[in-house]
Amino acid sequence: MTVVKRKIGTLEVHPIGLGCMNLSHAYGPAQEHDDAIAFLRKAIDIGYDFLDTATIYGMGGNEKLLGEALKGRRSKVVLASKCVMGFKDGKRLLDARPEAIKSACEASLGRLQTDVIDLYYMHRPDPKVPIEESVGALADLVGQGKIRMIGLSEMSADTVRRAHAVHPISAIQSEYSLMTRNPEIAVLDVCHALGITFVPFSPVGRGYLADEPLDPSGYKEGDLRLTFPRFTDPHFSANLGLLDKARQHAADLGCTTAQLALAWTLAQDKGAVPIPGTTNLKHMEDNFNAASIVLPAKVLATLNDEFSPEAISGPRYSAPAQASVTTERFAFE
Repeated sequence: MTVVKRKIGTLEVHPIGLGCMNLSHAYGPAQEHDDAIAFLRKAIDIGYDFLDTATIYGMGGNEKLLGEALKGRRSKVVLASKCVMGFKDGKRLLDARPEAIKSACEASLGRLQTDVIDLYYMHRPDPKVPIEESVGALADLVGQGKIRMIGLSEMSADTVRRAHAVHPISAIQSEYSLMTRNPEIAVLDVCHALGITFVPFSPVGRGYLADEPLDPSGYKEGDLRLTFPRFTDPHFSANLGLLDKARQHAADLGCTTAQLALAWTLAQDKGAVPIPGTTNLKHMEDNFNAASIVLPAKVLATLNDEFSPEAISGPRYSAPAQASVTTERFAFE
């Protein structure tokens, strides 16, 4: 089957991108340097052409990995990074002031060893800085040729409209999977209305929608899932019945559960470019090949019914994490 590429602004990419955060932190210890470089180069060899990183991943370390891995291969990929969530003296910070965004971009360009970042996101909204001022700074960076396109992450439909009025927004990134369907409240509609590409992160439900079972008692120290209600009991156990249903659908279709989850995101939004992350080579190849899976209409309808937002136990974020975003929530969350 011929896989049709999808658009981000004027650029075209394979329907499945690669989220690179996991190589540095979030769900377990960082990969060894040489292993991470080999992993990224293998991804490019397979055909991945949309790689996603951020200033905050590994406190700049993730961007450095990509910079090294992309030597001699930079032209093969659309490269995305993010600002606003940054670090200073080893501590995280949130700063969307225009001068901070421009400084962060210069630092990212250096770590990535590139002259231009194809897609540069605001990683989170900064309540202290009007979105218009932040996007104005990003527009300046576009004008200077340091970034090609502007993106936003984890922001509400209203914020997206305000930002787009200052400068065209090319991509919106937010969590979206069978387990987390909040973008369907408003963000997907605004993306379609304004011609913005939607980029789902965690499309495999942070590892929940996989054939290998997660074990909450086995999470490593620092695993983000320890802070997410759905990944600890009572909610984790309450949702296991849904996982069984997903695995059965995958078995019937002859694909992995992760591939089923990715095929669902591609079918829900015909322009979306999900960016699953992994540190497992086999999973990376499986994820890439999910682009060729077409879900029968009946299976898609059944999944939408079985995984209705009301059927999921527990909110997606803790209260502090939810306070850091402006994404819409369902009334029952």
